Amino acid sequence: MQSAFLTLRRVRESSGWKLEQTAGGTMPFLGQDWRSPGWSWIKTEDGWKRCESWSRELERENNQRNLSHSIILNSDDEEIFSNEEQEYTSKKRKKDHFRNDTNTQCFYREKWIYVHKESTRERHGYCTLGEAFNRLDFSSAIQDVRRFNYVVKLLQLIAKSQLTSLSGVAQKNYFNILDKIVQKVLDDHQNPRLIKDLLQDLSSTLCILVRGVGKSVLVGNSNIWVCRLETVLAWQQQLQNLQMTKQVNDGLTLSDLPLHMLNNILYRFSDGWDIVTLGQVTPTLSALSEDRQLWKRLCQYHFAEKQFCRHLIVSEKGHVEWKLMYFVLEKHYPTREQYGDTLHFCRHCSILFWKDCRLALLFKDSGHPCTAADPDSCFMPVSPQHFIDLFRF
Repeated sequence: MQSAFLTLRRVRESSGWKLEQTAGGTMPFLGQDWRSPGWSWIKTEDGWKRCESWSRELERENNQRNLSHSIILNSDDEEIFSNEEQEYTSKKRKKDHFRNDTNTQCFYREKWIYVHKESTRERHGYCTLGEAFNRLDFSSAIQDVRRFNYVVKLLQLIAKSQLTSLSGVAQKNYFNILDKIVQKVLDDHQNPRLIKDLLQDLSSTLCILVRGVGKSVLVGNSNIWVCRLETVLAWQQQLQNLQMTKQVNDGLTLSDLPLHMLNNILYRFSDGWDIVTLGQVTPTLSALSEDRQLWKRLCQYHFAEKQFCRHLIVSEKGHVEWKLMYFVLEKHYPTREQYGDTLHFCRHCSILFWKDCRLALLFKDSGHPCTAADPDSCFMPVSPQHFIDLFRF
């Protein structure tokens, strides 16, 4: 689809400068794919204009600094900006404001994105890891207890291998989300071990990048990476000094539960470190956490029998040391991942989305505008590693 367009040019006459309209050729129609949410438009006196996602404060500032829409041209070539030029300078000022404000999160809060790996008639370019990280709503996901571990694991994988592949905006969003996670852990004292492991991997990567400046291509100034490393080290120190406050509760506590219920709770854990940590609470839990059958089932859940044979550990009495075997196997093989909620990928629409199970049950909402006859059969959960692999071309 093509449409004609007009061009403006300045013509100097004896009375001064004037604007003259000339008919141009044709320009291609560039439209978004029908599956995308589209732009938001607002009607003004000058016609329809697209809404920009700037803050209200900047909008008020822009309204105060608006110049006249008229254009004045005389023989002295004195020119006051037109409406289009004023709009351009306003946008440039807003961009500079957002670039200088390191605390600003420059990403959308979308529940789904279209993952395209090649150019088509409807779409040009492709979706990158940084773009997906910017657009998907990870900031709200860390507030959901079901998605917290998933987001932390994804950040850890990015820190290990994909940090330098992110754009400048994506890197800023990465550290903004990480800052929110650290502050959340410092406030509610939950999952500090996960964050310590994440920060340890991130600090190791940043140390390598800072020491090897010039050997690898870094997006941004080298001083920025040094500041990021200092920030990560400060976070590690804060978590190291974290003191768990003892809660005073007159009601029923974990120690008041019968032994068989405490044992059932331990058997629900899928992480050996959580079992060790819980065993440090009371002498009763310490005895239950040493149960050989408990560690045997945990090893069978995460590892295969062939892996047992390679790292079999037998005590002097002839018993298999399942607890010791678990931590030895954990160093050699990846453990089985388990998350309360993950991102999903629709094979029919090539869309990556957060699936809200509650909305899906109440309103039969698939989480994105799926056109398949049976949407549920097209969905597949996306692990953190699979998320990264989706954007490797």
